[in-house]
Amino acid sequence: MRGKKVSLAKKVQPDPKYGSATITKFINYMMQDGQKATSTKIVYEALEEAAKVLKVDAKDIVNQVVANVMPKLEVRSRRIGGANYSVPVPVPEHRGIALALKWIAAVVREKQGKPIHKFLAEELIAAYKNEGAAVKKREMIEKMAEANKAFAQFKW
Repeated sequence: MRGKKVSLAKKVQPDPKYGSATITKFINYMMQDGQKATSTKIVYEALEEAAKVLKVDAKDIVNQVVANVMPKLEVRSRRIGGANYSVPVPVPEHRGIALALKWIAAVVREKQGKPIHKFLAEELIAAYKNEGAAVKKREMIEKMAEANKAFAQFKW
């Protein structure tokens, strides 16, 4: 039997304005239908607006927001003896960053009424202050993991 070729993870190039790979990932998560130029413009405008309000560098805002929204624990379903258990497992850093960025993008996409960069700026400011819908989502996930602590023995 032939061995399956292992594909390597693609390296994300840092964005040209701030030199941050995390911001590039965030731009990619905000992108819809391949409209990267549009998503880049939206993210940059939101970061500038948030930086103006918070009086902090945009790169620091993104790092703090990701740290505030990133979950420490999550639940994974595990089947043991015919029963499914929600087992709490620690979240690896790369997955935590991805989840945080996805949650922020999802929260912003749900809202309507104003330009999207204004909603994004508001959510970034709220997450920077440890508030907002994305932080609530993280707290909900961690609360679920805490409630299922009894099944931590079933880790794999």
